[in-house]
Amino acid sequence: MADEPLVLGIETSCDETGVGIVRGTTLLADAVASSVDTHARFGGVVPEIASRAHLEAMVPTIERALKEAGVTGRDLDGISVTAGPGLAGALLVGVSAAKAYAYALNKPLYGVNHLASHICVDQLEHGPLPEPTMALLVSGGHSSLLLAPDITNDVRPLGATIDDAAGEAFDKIARVLQLGFPGGPVIDRLAKEGDPKAIAFPRGLSGSRDPAYDFSFSGLKTSVARWIEAKRAAGEDVPVRDVAASFQEAVVDVLTRKAVRACKDEGVDHLMIGGGVAANSRLRALAQERCERAGIRLRVPRPGLCTDNGAMVAALGAEMVARNRPASDLELSADSSLPVTETHVPGAGHGHSHPHDHVHEISKDNLYS
Repeated sequence: MADEPLVLGIETSCDETGVGIVRGTTLLADAVASSVDTHARFGGVVPEIASRAHLEAMVPTIERALKEAGVTGRDLDGISVTAGPGLAGALLVGVSAAKAYAYALNKPLYGVNHLASHICVDQLEHGPLPEPTMALLVSGGHSSLLLAPDITNDVRPLGATIDDAAGEAFDKIARVLQLGFPGGPVIDRLAKEGDPKAIAFPRGLSGSRDPAYDFSFSGLKTSVARWIEAKRAAGEDVPVRDVAASFQEAVVDVLTRKAVRACKDEGVDHLMIGGGVAANSRLRALAQERCERAGIRLRVPRPGLCTDNGAMVAALGAEMVARNRPASDLELSADSSLPVTETHVPGAGHGHSHPHDHVHEISKDNLYS
């Protein structure tokens, strides 16, 4: 619909420069420039390299998204950007770019939360989110169970990882198996050819006295690594496919079991799964199986919308505009540890504002060109 808010979103929390454009809940453009191949040489994301890559990719990626959407910057109703959590330097690049474009175009600016954006992106595929929404977010940095009565200003954490996130565990086990970086996709692929019951790896925090919704994957990671080391020390071949399948099963078993339990306990009849690990085929299959058995509707975006992207940031920004939430101002700063309860960072006055209401001394000549 032409009267729905047209918003551009910028995501730079880690190693992907993502720029998305949405109109309401319709995705018009999703441009991504990834530096993952550069980081692969080091076995993980190097923050300084990520920041430099964002600087180089930012303007071309924004221009590509605008062209793909068939709109200009002046057509926008707002600009949203990930303000946190994430890598501090990487976030600063995105926030600085968003502030510059917002000022140059005189558009409202919305600094939004990365995790809330991962929930909101599902609107682009399956329509408006139910309220409340139960969300399981799993990625390289986060494993969280969240209840969101209102995605724009009320997200409640029910549980989170107390050590390694699920995606982090995938990367570490892939490193032990010498499979390269990132570990999630290759373990998922190899696991399809292995036996998930071959090795009885532990399920962290799954006892009757353990926290109902918190996660722990550090013990699992250590158990798998020691199992592999023992095999190598004995001069035996490591059954890589069986290890991958058994490890993966241990992770997704705990994730889905706790997510379904949370839905039942909170009386929510649906579950949304987001974040990079949501692209894992076994997680999707087991979640579907358990949700169907429990009478719960499962919502999982397509894999391309599960990983970090600008579309999810634009989706949350469009919801902010549609619900008349207060815009941020040009004093907006990146917050690497922004709590999920802060779905966005409003301006100091908590009222509607345009960039020119706050800053008058910056020359716009270069920014408009």
